[in-house]
Amino acid sequence: MTVKNYTLYKETPQNIRVNYQLFLPHDYESEKDNKYPLILFLHGVKKRGEDINMLDGYGLTWMAESKQDFPFIVVTPQCPSNSNWILESQSVLALVDEIITNYRVDSNRIYVTGFSMGGNGAWNFALKSPELFSAVVPISGWFDPDKAMRLKNVPIWAFHCIDDDTVPVSGTEDMVKALTSIGGNIKFTYYTGLKHDHRVMYETFNHAELYTWLLNHRREM
Repeated sequence: MTVKNYTLYKETPQNIRVNYQLFLPHDYESEKDNKYPLILFLHGVKKRGEDINMLDGYGLTWMAESKQDFPFIVVTPQCPSNSNWILESQSVLALVDEIITNYRVDSNRIYVTGFSMGGNGAWNFALKSPELFSAVVPISGWFDPDKAMRLKNVPIWAFHCIDDDTVPVSGTEDMVKALTSIGGNIKFTYYTGLKHDHRVMYETFNHAELYTWLLNHRREM
């Protein structure tokens, strides 16, 4: 099924407006009784703005569209210019709630991933909403190791390139070390030769084992 562009606008004490792209699995319309796992994908800093078409041909949404049997719903919000995913967390969580309400989402299988600034956002959502996200996949991101204890029980698979020339690999290594030292639920994969290129993201999203790992994690009821 093709990716479609939308805008969510909600009048709340803090008005919410977010542009986003949505991918529905190719069998979504024919399999009316199925519920589908949901992946929230957070883009990097260069895709910020108010033109949703900047996300065309990019990231997990594009990868999903190219695979006939991709079994996840994918929602990709766009971060406004001069903002970041931590500042936009309320809007993003409102968007996830909107998708859960209006589409056939398996609410026990909701995941978050992101690249670069989006990797930082994925770490943050692991911390902020562990009751919502069943597993987290930060790519080329960073976070505060002092907060590792609050992430101990969150299933996380982190990816980074060791020769990253924009976000040092220490952004992931420090989190991995902190979580490993307290017995956290952490996996990690390090690449070489890809620097901070989008190839890190696509190498990760072409990793078939990643999706098996995600589906093996359900929210505890």
